[in-house]
Amino acid sequence: MSKMIDFQTDPSRYRHWRVEYDGPVANLFMDVDEDGGLFEGYKLKLNSYDLGVDIELNDVVQRMRFEHPEVKTVVMQSGKAGVFCAGANIRMLGGAAHSHKVNFCKFTNETRNGYEAAEEESGQKYIAAVKGACAGGGYELALACNHIMLTDDSTSSVGLPEVPLLAVLPGTGGLTRVTDKRKVRRDRADIFCSIEEGIKGKRAKEWRLVDEVIPNSKFDDTVAERAREFATASKKADVAEGIALGPLSRNITEDAVTYSLVEVELDRAGRKAVITLKGPEEDAPADMDAFQAQGDQAYMLRLCRELEDAILHLRLNEMTLGLWIFRTQGDPEKLAAHEALLANNADHWLANEVRQYWKRTLKRIDVTSRSLAAFIEHGSCFVGVLAEILFAVDRSYMMEDEFEGDNRPTATLTLTADNFGPYPMGNGITRLQTRFLAEPEHVEALKDKIGEALEAEEADEQGLVTMILDDIDWEDEVRIFMEERASFSPDAMTGMEANLRFAGPETMETRIFGRLTAWQNWIFIRPNAVGADGALQRYGTGIRGDYNMDRV
Repeated sequence: MSKMIDFQTDPSRYRHWRVEYDGPVANLFMDVDEDGGLFEGYKLKLNSYDLGVDIELNDVVQRMRFEHPEVKTVVMQSGKAGVFCAGANIRMLGGAAHSHKVNFCKFTNETRNGYEAAEEESGQKYIAAVKGACAGGGYELALACNHIMLTDDSTSSVGLPEVPLLAVLPGTGGLTRVTDKRKVRRDRADIFCSIEEGIKGKRAKEWRLVDEVIPNSKFDDTVAERAREFATASKKADVAEGIALGPLSRNITEDAVTYSLVEVELDRAGRKAVITLKGPEEDAPADMDAFQAQGDQAYMLRLCRELEDAILHLRLNEMTLGLWIFRTQGDPEKLAAHEALLANNADHWLANEVRQYWKRTLKRIDVTSRSLAAFIEHGSCFVGVLAEILFAVDRSYMMEDEFEGDNRPTATLTLTADNFGPYPMGNGITRLQTRFLAEPEHVEALKDKIGEALEAEEADEQGLVTMILDDIDWEDEVRIFMEERASFSPDAMTGMEANLRFAGPETMETRIFGRLTAWQNWIFIRPNAVGADGALQRYGTGIRGDYNMDRV
């Protein structure tokens, strides 16, 4: 699996999904092309999926928000008779490198979270209309919807059969959504996750595994009726027209990935990537009409799209680059004005979507298994939403006073109101609240600093950076840090960083990306699952896995 994985796609290139738009209702059909796998060696039978299928779904969800804001209800359903979705493709999992399996699971969960939150964030409610077998990752697709409808016939069921069949966890989000979201009773969940055949009909509803069970003869009509009911009851404002998301400007070379506003330098010898975000050159649009007229070229949207693509590209295609350094360069005041336009018009549909997009992209940084650092250099523009990156990374280094031969404006960082609410982490609180968990009063006091361009000494005094360095020490200190970080075990770093980043409350999201993903990561390297005689390798042969029965 060495070919480059591209996260950019569009509806003209879909092989696995199609959407039919009908005013406020969108019908989303999963119709996987079994010959359309991302890699050789497996067929995507029975609507099973690989990363390529999820890349398309992620694109569908994103376009639904920006290109089709008129949509209030999305009905997810199968385009194949007799099956909803058989889950992640077993042959793909059996043949994939461990790193690919783990990154695949992370991306699928981010995608599930994306449409799960669409009702609250964008007024788009997802319904799962389940006909046929809905198993494993297929049931996870349904679980992330806001309402599940199951047809009552002899072949339709929901199930999480991974434990008996594959010796792995039921999904990397399935268990948590069953207990935390569906609130299924623990003993019933234990039975549900221990059987191969799944659960049908009225029992599925009684156990809270689905919301409605409908006779087969009435199913299609009832689903359509429910979709219209939900759309009519929606508080989402009517929007006449969205904006098109065109292809990104991107150039990939041996040592760089370059976009219009983001540049990624690849240092394979140093095992690091340097990500530079450029501030705006033009003044902020006068109002949201002017912003919308710029479409996908509006600065705040374009920067977010390019940053997200860079994150996903590095995650899957540059796995040995264990250290990411974030830099910015640009005019802080211009950037603040661009952000303020969105903040001051937060109830405008497009301003809301861009801000929600930034929230999701910042969360991608939080859960990325890389060492993360930020360099606040002269000429930087860490303001508001970009300052959030400083509180997402593991360490931040800031230039203090003048540097010989450096004529750029003095390094500053600027807090805005957006650092105090709109971009919570997966733990449900802001990065500043997470940073100062023992000092909530300090977070309140920092609101008095909103709009001030804080230089190094003040930023350090307020606890907003890790270390400030002058001209004499900067080069040596950051070099030592980077060399040391690149020398540590990546496994130890991943475990340490993931635990340190998520202080504070535990939520369904932190359980999915923390506890549950960590267990799945471990199980994916155990011989009971992936060994030569493990369940993943023997699946389909009629022979069960040969397990080492030691409890660990």
